[in-house]
Amino acid sequence: MSRIIRIGTRDSQLAMWQAKTVQSQLEHLGYKTILVPVKSTGDIVLDKPLYELGITGIFTKTLDIAMLNGDIDIAVHSLKDVPTILPKGIVQAAVLKRGNINDTLVFKKNEEFLSAKDAVIATGSLRRRAQWLNRYPTHTIVGLRGNVNSRLEKLKNNDWNGAIFAGAGLGRLNITPENSINLHWMIPAPAQGAVMVAALEEDEEVREICKEINHRETEIGTTIEREFLNRLEGGCTAPIGAICYVNKDEEVHFKGILLSKDGSRKIEVTKVVPLGKHDSIAEFCANYVIEKGGKTLIDQLQRSDKKTTIYSTKTLTEDQKLLFHNKVVSESNDAIKISLNRIHKKVVGNKIQNVIITSQNAVEALLTSFSAVELQFKNIYCVGRRTKRTIEKRIGKVTYMASNAKKLANYLVEYIEGTEVTYFCSDLRLDDLPNILTENNIMVNEVEAYQTKYDAIKLEDDVDGIMFYSPSTVDSFLKHNEANGIAFCIGETTANKAKKHFEDIRVAKVPTVESVIELVNEYYV
Repeated sequence: MSRIIRIGTRDSQLAMWQAKTVQSQLEHLGYKTILVPVKSTGDIVLDKPLYELGITGIFTKTLDIAMLNGDIDIAVHSLKDVPTILPKGIVQAAVLKRGNINDTLVFKKNEEFLSAKDAVIATGSLRRRAQWLNRYPTHTIVGLRGNVNSRLEKLKNNDWNGAIFAGAGLGRLNITPENSINLHWMIPAPAQGAVMVAALEEDEEVREICKEINHRETEIGTTIEREFLNRLEGGCTAPIGAICYVNKDEEVHFKGILLSKDGSRKIEVTKVVPLGKHDSIAEFCANYVIEKGGKTLIDQLQRSDKKTTIYSTKTLTEDQKLLFHNKVVSESNDAIKISLNRIHKKVVGNKIQNVIITSQNAVEALLTSFSAVELQFKNIYCVGRRTKRTIEKRIGKVTYMASNAKKLANYLVEYIEGTEVTYFCSDLRLDDLPNILTENNIMVNEVEAYQTKYDAIKLEDDVDGIMFYSPSTVDSFLKHNEANGIAFCIGETTANKAKKHFEDIRVAKVPTVESVIELVNEYYV
């Protein structure tokens, strides 16, 4: 062949080593080659961790374009950096025999910090971060980007205990420090340690040449790993690890892992099949992970990569978060904190004819101070379905329930037995109910059952809407934030408070958290 094969590569030291290895193998077979270094986006942008850049194929995109434009004939990549779905017109032409698959910990002084509660480890890999925190949950992880040499220099110049590197990269550059250990327990990135050659699908001549340097066992293992990754819809933004190899007994061994970003959740899978019956191993293992909770975990990971659009002034459960429309990303915390008061025995010493309870917090305060037997109430009037359910489950039958305090007050004016009520309320209760009753000659005995404390956070970024569950949550939120966006309210009383500050108010059909979520979803349809 008289044609000179133009080998495209990134111009980093490690990428050049990989390209020169391909060049050496091709020239050993008698082919003429030339290296064509190309700078990639991944080498230029070093101020953010790789998983935050949000670009698939960050280290391959530039070479893909160069090949499609006819500037190079083949491109050499670290296979773990290559997207699982290649651009149209580009195919995998060869995979070289795999090198060291392990991640390597390089430490500053000694390994004693591994048993310490506090330690600082540097890595720009989300997978390494998650697995480290899963094993050492009290340690701190800091970001680390750059080429291998610059990362080693940063480790030297910072007060970190250690940093994690790909063992293959250190070995190929012959710079593996003495103070380093392979992390055999850490599952590597799919295809870690493997060098891949890409070519144009239409260039049959070059593809046939590349087949001569392809390593079949490495191709089998990395193909399975990358299919596992693809089936889990993973990439740079998901902590997914996988390793697959063919042993001497011609058995295909696979192990995969999916974690939450903070490492608190982990799903693992292992599988061994005879060589020749390995075609479905990736599908089997991916389905296993999905069935064990992987679908929920991946959904949470994908949501966490998006910009927050809705803020809830009540901490949402994981199940409640999953109820949101897929366009919605929620952030939440408890904007108010409740402190239950001790209620004096004389308050319930005699059987009370009429009692008003407007929240579940008042129920908790009563049951903290007394047993259900001691709460001898003839008529219990309440606000809200959930409050009613709680009362009837734990105290006794509810005489009447209204959707808000004002409606309850108007009902009592017409139908109350007697002219006196005992109202178990918060220190921040609204005036509507006691005012209406007093104006109609009904005596209101207020008992402060609990205190409401403001505890909202200041939002760093703008959001499209805020979910409110009581007038107090509105007041608490506004102590630190501006009234921007839509106010999604649990009921009319909360909505009336929000109307004083927000222009766009939406009210849930039913006074439940789930109904407020449904209200949010209707907006995003």
